[in-house]
Amino acid sequence: MDFIAEIRRRHFVSGESISSIARGLKLSRPTVRKALKAETDPLYQRQHQPVPKLGDFQTQLTDWMELDAELPKRQRRTAQRLFECLQVEGYQGSYGPVQRFALNWKQQAGIRASTMQAFVPLAFPAGDTCQFDWSHEVVVLGGVMQTIKVAHFRLAYSRQMFIVAYPRETQEMVLDAHVRAFSFFDGVPRRMVYDNLKTVVDAILVGKERRFNRRFLTMANHYLFEPVACTPESGWEKGQVENQAGNVREWLFTPTPKFQDFAALNAWLATRCLELAERRHPQQTTRSIAECFAEEQPRLNAVRAAFDGYVEKTLRASSTCLILVDHNRYSVPAEWANHVVSVRVTPERLKVVADSQVVADHPRRFGRDHLILIPGTICLSWRRSRGHYGMGHRSNSGICQSLSVWFETGL
Repeated sequence: MDFIAEIRRRHFVSGESISSIARGLKLSRPTVRKALKAETDPLYQRQHQPVPKLGDFQTQLTDWMELDAELPKRQRRTAQRLFECLQVEGYQGSYGPVQRFALNWKQQAGIRASTMQAFVPLAFPAGDTCQFDWSHEVVVLGGVMQTIKVAHFRLAYSRQMFIVAYPRETQEMVLDAHVRAFSFFDGVPRRMVYDNLKTVVDAILVGKERRFNRRFLTMANHYLFEPVACTPESGWEKGQVENQAGNVREWLFTPTPKFQDFAALNAWLATRCLELAERRHPQQTTRSIAECFAEEQPRLNAVRAAFDGYVEKTLRASSTCLILVDHNRYSVPAEWANHVVSVRVTPERLKVVADSQVVADHPRRFGRDHLILIPGTICLSWRRSRGHYGMGHRSNSGICQSLSVWFETGL
């Protein structure tokens, strides 16, 4: 403390007595004596910090940390997240005791603290920049634990975020995520900042020059934003969304959330984005993120129409009236067997187009070796002698006309 040096100077240099120093500085004489013995060490060093309010919650906290220690690092709860979980259990104390307890527990368990890095903060005008990135999270969907891909958007001025989950990181997922994000923001920023994703960038040229994917550029031209790719291995160029990915994992995905399907999960994520916007803005500390977003939103470019974010590919239908997409087989009308058709893939649907018309519309299936059929297109019969499915043309079988339900089966 600062007054330690003053006490030592007044006593050893000026020759002032302990009582005189105590009266002048309004300290007790034992305190002055301790200061005279101190040179570089602090005057007060508690050997044990009392935590009366943490009390019985220490057992619960220990159980949680022992459980988290067995999980991958990205799924472990931080001290802040543990503090919030304890509050749900009825803890009325402050964050400090929880933080100290977690630090001491990690030191005793031999868990090393993360290395801190420093970056120069960047300033962004309202409505100018949005940053994009992916993260991998673990959730329970329909009772099955699985790793999902989460698309992150963050408006750089207001810090308003939007996140949406998908089973993959393919291009149709990227396009659909942008459509959802711009609908959520009710506007489009002037610039979008990315990593050098293969679904966005086809080739990295000299300096900042990039050759962007044609389908992605079609979407960019539709929404009139400028795509900007970061320098390779320079994550600080979009540091806000990089930091957001870690925060979201702490806030929303620890402990592991459970939902029936992606629709329920994404509805919950959109609601949580609005709730988290009530937090204080990290720079404009007198306002919340929601208040800053209310200022920024009118400066975003208007969304004139939603982009049809499908990815199109050309395939030939087999003689059994099937097309193969991502290791799954989908049916087409019998008259298009052995013909080339156009397939438009979105995260939720798969449409078959021929002669500029949609001739088949399927729900998208993930996984492998699924067979997805629609009524009125092909006839399904089981040839026991050969042990495989046979597909009859509609023109040769009246059974096909009577199909009235979806067939979904795995081969």
